[in-house]
Amino acid sequence: MSYTVLARKYRSQTFDDVVGQDPIAQTLKNAIKTGRVAHAYLFTGTRGVGKTTMARVLAKALNCLSVDEPTTEPCCKCDSCVAVNLGEDIDVIEIDGASNNRVDEIRELRENAIYRPARSRFKIYIIDEVHMLTVSAFNALLKTLEEPPSHIKFIFATTEPNKVIATIQSRCQRFDFSNIGPAVIAEQLKSVLKQEKIKYEEDLILPLAKMANGSMRDGLSLLDRLISAGIEPLSASLLEEFLGCPSSERIWDLIEQIGDSDAAGTLAAIEDLINSGVVEVQIVDSLTDYMRDLMVVKSTGPDSQLVILTDQQRARAAGLAEKFDVAALVYNIATLEKLRWSVKNSDTSRALLEASLLRFALSEHFLNVDQLLSQLQPGAPAAVKKKAPRAVSSSSVRQPRVTGGETRTVSREPGTTLDESRQLTGLADIQSIKNNWQDILRSITSKLSPSTAGLFSSAVPSRFEDGVLTLAFGPSAQMQKKLCESNGRLEQIQALLSEQFSAPLKLKLETAKHEQAEKEAGPAQPKTVSQKRNELVNDPAVKTVLMGLDATITGIEED
Repeated sequence: MSYTVLARKYRSQTFDDVVGQDPIAQTLKNAIKTGRVAHAYLFTGTRGVGKTTMARVLAKALNCLSVDEPTTEPCCKCDSCVAVNLGEDIDVIEIDGASNNRVDEIRELRENAIYRPARSRFKIYIIDEVHMLTVSAFNALLKTLEEPPSHIKFIFATTEPNKVIATIQSRCQRFDFSNIGPAVIAEQLKSVLKQEKIKYEEDLILPLAKMANGSMRDGLSLLDRLISAGIEPLSASLLEEFLGCPSSERIWDLIEQIGDSDAAGTLAAIEDLINSGVVEVQIVDSLTDYMRDLMVVKSTGPDSQLVILTDQQRARAAGLAEKFDVAALVYNIATLEKLRWSVKNSDTSRALLEASLLRFALSEHFLNVDQLLSQLQPGAPAAVKKKAPRAVSSSSVRQPRVTGGETRTVSREPGTTLDESRQLTGLADIQSIKNNWQDILRSITSKLSPSTAGLFSSAVPSRFEDGVLTLAFGPSAQMQKKLCESNGRLEQIQALLSEQFSAPLKLKLETAKHEQAEKEAGPAQPKTVSQKRNELVNDPAVKTVLMGLDATITGIEED
């Protein structure tokens, strides 16, 4: 006896058996119950999600011979139901749109449609991949589709509904079949393995369900391939050996090396994956999926139902998520998506992969937006590494020196940080704060980060009343003001200055009025053309662009 593949053997037979498309099944059942079955349906969705299966179930429900009228529960035993399952029913005609796409075939269909069914209630045409029909073929079908005989039903199925002309779609009831979730596929695979009496390990099911990419047929076909290996119990290691799936443990190890900023370990992990037979595109795809899981875990916690992981994988993901921040994971995923096309179409795919992953691992050595803004501020210290803002603890800030019951400001050598000299203390009025503002910025640089200090360098102390220090940003520094108010920077500076002044302090940020900004800046002096040119040429942003593009300035035009 010939072998029947699992995708055919376990094809759904009734509406209640259809997996993952409950809303559509319920709608069709209600239409049958109320006698409101349309004359034409358009089923759309990706491969293997149940379009043709649902079409056959609907055909059986309309033509089941065990009852006197259409039913929501076909018997699957009468001659009509059995013939539909085998694709041999004379009144349910299945047509492949890819090989019968010419206008002549559609004209023949239209001529035969006028004849009543041989034994059933309806003559049903199921046209699969209907988008393959030519425009002429579609046009030949229009009139029959708009006003068909009462005994005719059309069911169209397609994976590309955008290629079905609008005049056809407007004559059909359209149902969009959604991708089936990994959890639903996993349950179906377990049910199939149980019925087949095949032993398996639990850690096999979820990776296999994810490989199906929302297609139940693909999941069953992959399971068929594993069973054909003849090895029991089925385990996750077989996915790597027989299906070419990258080892999850190796992918986790690669992500760990990236999180630890270990360049050598990252390259070694890539080498290990490639030597196992995995190609570069598969590594990129796997990294995208795994980093997406880390992003969700980092954002919502390890117990989130938004990720489909085993308990062991959740614990591993929670540990690795601590090595990244959400912004870095978002950047990595976006970069990997762009990298995929390049790797797939490049002759130097491995070099591209290694360079990109090294950039992830050594991200501290690349400037982020905050640091770039800080470097563009006059007098701001140069940033070297990219670090996430960190909270200031009381143990990390020295206590002020007190002499004779009074705190006083301690002088230090120019160019030294506060850690190298002493703490600023005794700043009790706005004038003393203004006089020591540069020292305060150096303290922020030392205790927090150069980028944070660079952002606050755009402000000037304006008022200090009742423990509230007001900082004024000029009209042109609104971006810096918004960045200072984000990511908890304001709270970090408040904590640092409270420790610095030995008293609770709050910060208030405001936009300086135009007159106040001019007063702070002093009377404006007209600039000569030579001064304007020198200022533009020496601007750090312009220098960065020139260096990056290896360009020179050939001319300057003034608006």
